[in-house]
Amino acid sequence: MSSPSPGPALSQGFGYGIILGVGFAFSILMVGLTHILKWFNNEVQTSEMFNTAGRTMKSGLVAAAVVSSWTWAATLLQSSGVCYRYGVSGPFWYASGATVQILLFATLAITLKKRAPNAHTFLEAIKARYGAPAHFTFITFGLMTNVLVSLMLIAGGAATVNALTGVHAVAAIFMMPIPVVAYTFVGGLKATFITDYIHGFALLVIIIMFALTAYATSDVLGSPSAVYDLLVEAASRHPVDGNKDGSYLTMRSQGGAVFFVINIVGNFGTVFLDNGYYNKAIAAHPVHALPGYIMGGLAWFAIPWLTATTLGLSALALESSPRFPTFPDRMTEADVSAGLALPYGAVALLGKGGAAATLVIIFLAVTSSFNSELVATSSIFTYDIYRTYLRPDAKGKHLIYTSHVCMVAYAAVICCVSVGLWYNGISMGYLYLLMGVLISAAVLPATLTLLWDRQNRWAATASPVLGTACAIVAWLVTAKKTCGKLDVECTGSNEAMLAGNVTALLSPAVFVPLCCLAFGLDRYDWKSMMDIRRADDHDVLESSGLDSEAQTAAGAEPPSRAGFDEEQRKLDRAFKIACVITISMALSLLVLWPMPMYGTGYVFSKRFFTGWVAVSIVWIFCSFIAVGLYPAWESRDTIIKVARVMVTGKRPRPPPAAGQDGSGDSSGTATPISSAFAGKRG
Repeated sequence: MSSPSPGPALSQGFGYGIILGVGFAFSILMVGLTHILKWFNNEVQTSEMFNTAGRTMKSGLVAAAVVSSWTWAATLLQSSGVCYRYGVSGPFWYASGATVQILLFATLAITLKKRAPNAHTFLEAIKARYGAPAHFTFITFGLMTNVLVSLMLIAGGAATVNALTGVHAVAAIFMMPIPVVAYTFVGGLKATFITDYIHGFALLVIIIMFALTAYATSDVLGSPSAVYDLLVEAASRHPVDGNKDGSYLTMRSQGGAVFFVINIVGNFGTVFLDNGYYNKAIAAHPVHALPGYIMGGLAWFAIPWLTATTLGLSALALESSPRFPTFPDRMTEADVSAGLALPYGAVALLGKGGAAATLVIIFLAVTSSFNSELVATSSIFTYDIYRTYLRPDAKGKHLIYTSHVCMVAYAAVICCVSVGLWYNGISMGYLYLLMGVLISAAVLPATLTLLWDRQNRWAATASPVLGTACAIVAWLVTAKKTCGKLDVECTGSNEAMLAGNVTALLSPAVFVPLCCLAFGLDRYDWKSMMDIRRADDHDVLESSGLDSEAQTAAGAEPPSRAGFDEEQRKLDRAFKIACVITISMALSLLVLWPMPMYGTGYVFSKRFFTGWVAVSIVWIFCSFIAVGLYPAWESRDTIIKVARVMVTGKRPRPPPAAGQDGSGDSSGTATPISSAFAGKRG
């Protein structure tokens, strides 16, 4: 629990109004949209639609969903915290260290759609290739990833609500997930795509408002020049240990560089092992998966970069002003770890208006990411546990019911664990640094499962477990040697977390070859992944109330062999493009841009800082066009069609096969691949 902080900027009534009012407004909206799409667009909430959104989502909505799901509370709060600690390097290290995973994941997204076109989770592909032992191993790591992400979301959101409104953190912990569970319960994965788009739109608007206020219109800051001068003064009062000349205006930051490595390692785990991102890949139409992830990754980069460059630097610049909530003291380390640099900076910049805007964006970030975790977790329980081991012949209604039960149970467990973490002083910042230690050992084996046909089942099963054990030992031993004891502060130190994170990610590079040498290389032909079957939703369709023609469209007949072959050719081409684009972009963001500035130890001039801010603002406007305006334009035909049908009252005639090509309706239904011929391709 953080140390006592100044009085909240807003009333408890305002806090409850945002949590319950805005939350349930979204719930009502999404429940209404689900019914509108059912009655006016012939959509039936089958188990396939509930868990895969029909596998026909277009690139704009995929990009918006990626941006929204990757914009955790930690994205905004932790990035501003590292900015407060290390200056301008912190936001960039955070953004670049967490963007490359989304870009590189595009290659896995394409590969999963090619190798296992009928899969509902990436764990089904693990089971199809290696069998039950490896499957159980990755179920454990997948669920651990979802739990850690969910805990960070709820812990960070609750701490911010408590600091800004005085609403007790425990009350916030239990109330925030309720409306999210409600609309996800009804609308499934497609509801999360639509709410992700709405949340992301509002989030970007508020971030732009903060940036333009700080750097153009504020009476206390108002220009990059004014912010620059105040940062120089702040460095003279509190020089940063490990930064070039103690300045906040340099990329040469020892602490920032250590965080950069931890950030890269940990976020590989939370992308490559989070079933939520595979859900979005599965939901995307084959033609739209690659552009969706590339566009989403580049659009997301500007969010932590500009948010922290605005509010983290505002906190540094204004902490010596009576406007700052902790004046005349600096923020405590506990407050920074809890993510309070952002809300305190917003309050100092805009007063109660800043507090209100912060509360809204944090609430949106928490809820839009948590809905993805709900679907990701429920689909693991539904398909990888219930249908695989408990009831292989489960029909659509049973699968939907299981998904519903799992969502409610999962939300309750996360809330209870979050309360325990709150009372034991485990903050969002601590969990963020720890996550790589616990999960990143499974990244390499999971990736090789889809990309390399020679990895054997022993390597896939054992290397994540052995790697995690080594990582925990490295983490705790380093903490003991550097601090002399094992408490929250010592185990949360940069040195201990760095040792644990790096060991987790890299140790499988030793264990996988050893297992392959000891037990022999595999010769996998990919056929068993092609044989993964879809759910039987005939019982849901028959009770839907639609006529037989609409039921056929909603069930989506399998495409022809020619259609399937064409889809595979498109995916082959997309994979080659993804490799070139994602690797070049990753090198640009990790090496070509930041490393020369780090190596030279350049301290920003006022002119350079002004350009730095200008580029980040231009980038956020490009992000707004990509994920705020483009998805609506891309889906204009569906929006116009549904609006016309609502006005005229005439049901649309169902298309013969929705989503069979790149121009398919983004609101279409599933396009199954017939396993009768799918298994013939390698």
